[in-house]
Amino acid sequence: MTYLELVNAVLRRLREDEVTTVSESDYSRLIGDFVNDAKRLVEDSWDWTALREAVSITTIVGQSNYSLTGYSTKSKIQTVHNETTNQVIPMESLTRIRQLSLQSDSANGAVQYYTLDGVDSNNDMQIRFYMTPNIAQSITVYGVKRTNALVNDTDETFIPSAPVVQWAYSYALRERGETGGQSAAEQAVFAKEDLTNAISQDASQHPEETIWYS
Repeated sequence: MTYLELVNAVLRRLREDEVTTVSESDYSRLIGDFVNDAKRLVEDSWDWTALREAVSITTIVGQSNYSLTGYSTKSKIQTVHNETTNQVIPMESLTRIRQLSLQSDSANGAVQYYTLDGVDSNNDMQIRFYMTPNIAQSITVYGVKRTNALVNDTDETFIPSAPVVQWAYSYALRERGETGGQSAAEQAVFAKEDLTNAISQDASQHPEETIWYS
């Protein structure tokens, strides 16, 4: 759903008139803030299928750090594959990779490990490889790309819309103070149920991630 559609879905539940743009009134802008609060909560609650995205990197000889475009610090790296050698690249701590780099005057060769190493000037996460590539290799980074706040009317979110609307409605009821018979606490229960159901449905696409072994 678009930002405007989400805001109007909340306004209807509040028995308010729909708007043609989120910035139409002070109240619609407030509801827009609640929608973004709800979106952030829902996005952070599960690694949604709709947010999973692969980033392809072609390594450059002598360069160990690469930016993951669009991956903010809220995002999550799941696995990293070296497509050239058909191997999974394991993660290592940044401290350990720094230590390994100090132990060799020329730590150049096939990529052995990866770690996350800060952000670039666009606030995109940076991935660092050890060893520093000495040939061009094709690397694929698989992760969950959590998004920034909705700003424009046409901005879309691809996570389930029901829990976003229900949580935003709950926030609006709490702010309003009078709810026409329904309390904010009651609405929060409905919102939690919608979120639980949405996670359960999405988790069925990745059953291996919800099986635990002792």
